[in-house]
Amino acid sequence: MASLLRQIVAGPRQKHPEAGLDLCYVTDNIIATSGPSSSYPQRAYRNPTDALVKFLDYKHGSNWAIWEFRAEGTGYPDSEVYNRIRHYPWPDHHPPPFALIPNIMASMRDWLKGPNAEKGRVVVVHCKAGKGRSGTVATSYLISEEGWSVEDAMLRFTMRRMRSGFGSGISIPSQVRWVGYVDWWTKHRKLYLERQVEIMEVHVWGLRDGVKVAIEGFVDAGRVIKIFHTFTRYERTLMEHQSPNISSPAEDTPTQSEKTLPLHESRPLNDSSEASSPSSSTPNLRLSKSDSSHEPAAAAALFRPSEPLILPTSDINIDFERRNKAKYGLTMVTSVAHVWFNAFFESQYALQQAASNSASTASDNLPTQVLNPADPPTSGVFSIHWDAMDGIKGSARKGTQALDRLSVVWRAVPASFPRDLSTVKNLPKIITEPAPGEPIPDSGPSTLDESSNLSHLDILKTKNLGLRVETPDSGGVSRASSPSSAKQPVADDDSEAGVQSHGSEGEQHIPLPDDKIMSSKDAVRNPPVEDLPEPEHPLPGQFGGNDGARRC
Repeated sequence: MASLLRQIVAGPRQKHPEAGLDLCYVTDNIIATSGPSSSYPQRAYRNPTDALVKFLDYKHGSNWAIWEFRAEGTGYPDSEVYNRIRHYPWPDHHPPPFALIPNIMASMRDWLKGPNAEKGRVVVVHCKAGKGRSGTVATSYLISEEGWSVEDAMLRFTMRRMRSGFGSGISIPSQVRWVGYVDWWTKHRKLYLERQVEIMEVHVWGLRDGVKVAIEGFVDAGRVIKIFHTFTRYERTLMEHQSPNISSPAEDTPTQSEKTLPLHESRPLNDSSEASSPSSSTPNLRLSKSDSSHEPAAAAALFRPSEPLILPTSDINIDFERRNKAKYGLTMVTSVAHVWFNAFFESQYALQQAASNSASTASDNLPTQVLNPADPPTSGVFSIHWDAMDGIKGSARKGTQALDRLSVVWRAVPASFPRDLSTVKNLPKIITEPAPGEPIPDSGPSTLDESSNLSHLDILKTKNLGLRVETPDSGGVSRASSPSSAKQPVADDDSEAGVQSHGSEGEQHIPLPDDKIMSSKDAVRNPPVEDLPEPEHPLPGQFGGNDGARRC
């Protein structure tokens, strides 16, 4: 029974024929496996820790060590793997904080081929499923330490880890983007500049009703994703009758970088300056045009935070959630999507593009711009289409379309920025890969109670579609991105702000001038209420007077 459960849980991932465990050899010295467990019920359907250790001992003696990336908890004590384990945890379905990459790559390099390395050593990488996070690290190592191309590294991981016809080993767009960043980092002296970043503006085109827009980033060494700001309706400006020329799907890439706009400008960005990002060397994710003509209130909107919005690192996540009103204190979540980008690498690519354009147009006696990773541009713009964003729990599923396109205007926080508004000391900081033999720290194991680091709204937020319990915090921000909300006054304490009402058959309820509710079906076959004669007596089920009672 346990073997059957493990086979079901492993699903599309390849199973090692000799061990009977959910693991694969990416190369002769890199093993990817799902997260083992030492306790029931997890060990009944995942790799039992003792079985994995027994296999590794039999095949490799003492020449193996584990690198794990589980922010949700390792799943076993270090002592059960002889304390030969390095911890670099970050949350599932997300890319790693890039500041972890140099230490991860250097520690794996030193174990496999450092000054004291023994011949025949192997690295065992695991997260929960041994796919997204493990694949990101395994392919990054092949690129940065073994000289593989992005295409070859990702293809190798897919062929070794996945069953035929079950998709890519690394399928989450932001993780694919991070592999592109690693490729750029490898080709440019392995320098990374960590800096605090201020979000100046967020431009959204094709915005639908009921969409919440939030800015997130890593805290606690990457173990936790924290909401730093959720935009309110007071921070939104509608820009009607303005929309960019969205490129065709065949010409688009998962990430799009655009030349920087002056920060005071609020007009939509010009698509003519777009180009592929560092991740363009990875296989393109083909986009499909979405027919949004039936969607009401699709508008261009500009979000500006009312106070300085500063993130502690260059890793930035833009999160979207679309809600419709349900009954009995519930809301129906119909869209969930987010996108990660790193401001340092996006700015470096923009500088590289500028240098390339300058070299192609300048005369021989004019100097061209020099690319310097230690001195990147201090501001930039990141742009992406809806179809290229990350979906729910690492899938492509995002629900109904919430917007067409997004651009984020950011700038690096200068060293002279007031300290009381700064969130991290000793930044900016140049991070390099440790040299062979240098001490390399890890992040330490994650624990299961780290949700205590999150705010109230962070804990309540769940990334899934369907019904959700409405809360005062979530209700207060949900109308922030509803274009139609600008046309009607809304009470500040309205817990149903920004949501729509639907009946049992999915029909939309339409508010009438006297605050009664009518379904969209009735609206089609009945004339507007203002065109009807006034009844002499209240209709059945109708409350008379203006006593504020709720109406059916």
